[in-house]
Amino acid sequence: MTRHEFFARVWEMLIGRVDGPLSFRTIVQPAVAAIFAIRAGLRDAREGRAPFFFSRVFVNPAHGLHLFREVRKDVGKVFIVAIVLDLIYELIVYRWVYPGQAVIVATVLAVVPYLLIRGPVTRVMRRQSRP
Repeated sequence: MTRHEFFARVWEMLIGRVDGPLSFRTIVQPAVAAIFAIRAGLRDAREGRAPFFFSRVFVNPAHGLHLFREVRKDVGKVFIVAIVLDLIYELIVYRWVYPGQAVIVATVLAVVPYLLIRGPVTRVMRRQSRP
């Protein structure tokens, strides 16, 4: 199998997860991650902290470990559920487990929405709360 064939197969398997068994997770898991991100963004705005991740990591890199712990606490359970559901999907559809793909799918469904939503929520709420 060539490298091109391998990546084509991986891509096809990743895209195939959108429909079929357990397809509800492609909506539910990002929604749950978004709820956690909104809640954390509101907390950041209330406490007067800088918008999440990019601003805080690049302005003060010493906060990186603390931010990682926050994300792990907020999204950890959603991430684990995403991995378990994807492993179940793989067993049902492919009759085999591909852990690397499960991690990719869980990251896309749980972590990415969280990272994309938390900072903007903080910015919007801080602007609205100014007199």
